[in-house]
Amino acid sequence: MKNNRQKLSVSDYVDGVLDCNRAILAQAITLIESLNEHHRTMADAVLNELLAHNQDSIRIGITGVPGVGKSTFIEKFGKQLTSLNHKVAVLAVDPTSSRSGGSILGDKTRMQELSRDKNAFIRPSPTAGTLGGVTRATRETIVLCEAAGFDVILVETVGVGQSEIMVSQMVDFFLALMLPGAGDELQGIKKGLLEIADMIAVNKADGETKDAARRAVMEYQQALNILNPMSLNWKPRSLSCSAYTGDGISTIWETILDYKKLLKDAGEWQAKRKKQQVEWMWAIVKNRIMSKIETNQNVQRLAPQLEWRVSEAKVTPALAAVKILTAIDSE
Repeated sequence: MKNNRQKLSVSDYVDGVLDCNRAILAQAITLIESLNEHHRTMADAVLNELLAHNQDSIRIGITGVPGVGKSTFIEKFGKQLTSLNHKVAVLAVDPTSSRSGGSILGDKTRMQELSRDKNAFIRPSPTAGTLGGVTRATRETIVLCEAAGFDVILVETVGVGQSEIMVSQMVDFFLALMLPGAGDELQGIKKGLLEIADMIAVNKADGETKDAARRAVMEYQQALNILNPMSLNWKPRSLSCSAYTGDGISTIWETILDYKKLLKDAGEWQAKRKKQQVEWMWAIVKNRIMSKIETNQNVQRLAPQLEWRVSEAKVTPALAAVKILTAIDSE
């Protein structure tokens, strides 16, 4: 098989991914992340061929406040799953600098043990400025990993904020990691995060913070009980764990499996996946419309002058937007 990415055919990509050839899987992900029009066309063809090969997987979104030990948790959780003969893919979204355009892409160094596991695959991807910190191709990467035989997909978000909403729209289960000391945190935590979380896991429930973690679990559960759950068949739960000792990790997995069974038996699981496919379609439409706007020659000519006039209050943003839309229509 050819080694050069540019020379691989659609069938080369498809066969390589289905064989779980890690080198080709990585190249296929790079292909779908490319903004090149030819690569984009090939990526669409590859994804269309692989869509039918997706298996009975579970997609788990994981977020956490700064310092919560998210990478340590994911590594411990991933190792727990591979010990149960699951194949785990970790899609860790790296923040891209708005100034330099660069990203750290350091997740493999933060999860060294898991990265050496033959049943795990870690793919850090730059957000490339995508709203909410979720890389543009995250949904498509999930399809590739599932077709390659990975039955548990972990999507790690960048920090806290809008990224949680976007990740929750592409996963089956959303897990929020929190630190002990809920009394202070509950005052500042976003209500929106509690509304979309299927589980709150208080990490670092060991040593001197074990009692604080136990109290935090109760306070988070009280907060969750007040809110209307996203699912008709699942009441969000609050648990404690220690990514350092491994305590509580197996309970989290067992709870997620309970969630999956409940939703599948009720038909909600399948309905949620179908809804996500439609949301994916519209997300692609919006991304490609923005891409066309950014590359439109008429817009490129008008933009600098309009930006200056808006900044100097010589024209309203609304009128400037109309001029840009008119320029697009004229081309």
